[in-house]
Amino acid sequence: MSRGTLFDKVWDLHTVGTLASGQTQLFIGLHLIHEVTSPQAFAMLRERGLSVMFPERTIATVDHIVPTESQARPFVDVLAEEMITALEQNCREHNIRFYNIGSGNQGIVHVIAPEQGLTQPGMTIACGDSHTSTHGAFGAIAFGIGTSQVRDVLASQTLALAKLKVRRIEVNGDLSPGVYAKDVTLHIIRQLGVKGGVGYAYEYAGSTIAAMSMEERMTLCNMAIEGGARCGYVNPDAVTYDYLKGREFAPKAEQWDEAVNWWESLRSDPDAEYDDVVVIDAADIAPTVTWGITPGQGIGVDEHIPTVEELPEGDRAIATEAYQYMNLQPGTAIQGTPVDVCFIGSCTNGRLSDLREAAKVVQGKKAAATVKAFVVPGSERVKQAAEAEGLDTIFEAAGFEWREAGCSMCLAMNPDKLQGNQISASSSNRNFKGRQGSSSGRTLLMSPAMVAAAAISGQVTDVRKLL
Repeated sequence: MSRGTLFDKVWDLHTVGTLASGQTQLFIGLHLIHEVTSPQAFAMLRERGLSVMFPERTIATVDHIVPTESQARPFVDVLAEEMITALEQNCREHNIRFYNIGSGNQGIVHVIAPEQGLTQPGMTIACGDSHTSTHGAFGAIAFGIGTSQVRDVLASQTLALAKLKVRRIEVNGDLSPGVYAKDVTLHIIRQLGVKGGVGYAYEYAGSTIAAMSMEERMTLCNMAIEGGARCGYVNPDAVTYDYLKGREFAPKAEQWDEAVNWWESLRSDPDAEYDDVVVIDAADIAPTVTWGITPGQGIGVDEHIPTVEELPEGDRAIATEAYQYMNLQPGTAIQGTPVDVCFIGSCTNGRLSDLREAAKVVQGKKAAATVKAFVVPGSERVKQAAEAEGLDTIFEAAGFEWREAGCSMCLAMNPDKLQGNQISASSSNRNFKGRQGSSSGRTLLMSPAMVAAAAISGQVTDVRKLL
């Protein structure tokens, strides 16, 4: 087993005890909740006559079901209105901090916690959402959990978990122009597979990662779960500290220096032992596009869709299923594939830097008449900052719709859905069948800049041609 890694140190510091099952009872420092996976958990507490043990360690927002065109209450969707009402009531009843629409702090749960300094190195973090791994970018150990586990954290501030192995993924070298953190994480998943990380925590390292901004690191860690890993993290460094300093919930004054010293001590030791090490050359990473129905079915934008004969035996059945569902021909180029909808947003790529990169591509251009293109900021703060920079004006001048904050078409538990068998160029994180709201809708995952390029040309396009 691993030894001396950040994962081992944080795990040991938060271990309450070892259960009869052999699992660790792990203390959770920060619990993030939203409107979809929490109502049933609170109902379970009521059934047992339990209260929330540490309400100050739970933070709530609304993101999955909120409409992004008009957020006037009551919502048109009756179920969505019921969900947000239940969250409002539960937060009042249990004295939980709630960032509601119009608070100035509402947004996607994995965007708002980092931007307020709630997410910090050395923490254990849990949320009833798969992409909680995002917070690992700060040197935290962050888990997506199910509804019964949301109940457990509310009631006891602990989780029962089996300790993971640790795989170090080193990416070294400079990324080429037009290649972004989204391409890096898609490339890793392509190399290791969607099940390659099962039983592992991923430690991302190397000179490429060290050169990334915090928002890029969040994109990287966000999709660790798509590679099968339970969590992904980056060791904290000066980039982490510069991002956190001065934010609302970050340590202040003399406590800041103490915190940084402690965070430094949590970094993986130089002689740390890992269960596996993978090394990747950044020069091998191109703008990447998924062609199939898993995030692992990705190729460089200048490659062709692989034929079944080119794939390992174990990948052929899912590839055949993907060819049929996606109605794409093996052996043909992915570049030039027509798209109907272009979506920029999500917890993967709805931050300010993502919007900036997309705006660079579309500035002075017009979206194709055949495309519906829209941008959904990851939070109210991101929206306000983007508007202060004039990014909304750039997008609207190019024919994009500028929306309110929310999860939007990432999972389509709101009015933003594909229709029929439309093809979406999406900056989100999953391309599963029906993921974006239509049982026959098709999703091509790519970076925000690549989505912007697709919107301008009306088809999958190498963004490097537009930069």
